[in-house]
Amino acid sequence: MVFLLPDAADADSPLKPEELQVLRDQYEKEGHYVGVQTKFNYAWGLIKSSSRNEQQEGVRLLSDIFRNAPERRRECLYYLALGNYKLGNYAEARRYNDLLLDHEPGNLQASSLRGLIEDKVAKEGMMGVAILSGVAIAAGVVGGMLVKSARRR
Repeated sequence: MVFLLPDAADADSPLKPEELQVLRDQYEKEGHYVGVQTKFNYAWGLIKSSSRNEQQEGVRLLSDIFRNAPERRRECLYYLALGNYKLGNYAEARRYNDLLLDHEPGNLQASSLRGLIEDKVAKEGMMGVAILSGVAIAAGVVGGMLVKSARRR
């Protein structure tokens, strides 16, 4: 069985509210006996959402499928990576994405997502360096002022 999945850019286009509602209604209708496909579809819709709470719920549902439905792990890996990426959990996103790439080195989706993850990590790393540099400069200025003030006494 071959699954065709959209590339990572697809995650930035949320479903229309009424489309997500159809998935939610089906999920809730099945209740305690919700099927794996229904749960996966709903989780997929939640991951695509602009709402952080919905994205978190999508990751939670996918984690449950990953643990309990081995035949769906491949699909879950990609969307767990994507969901964690959207939530800013880049280490988790990288972990899931790398697991997928270990099994499917030629997976274009996962390769595309790897690039997005690496870009975000690099960008946030640069921001961290800039913040630490600013703090160091401020500490140096304050320290210099204190030393100068102490010498005057």
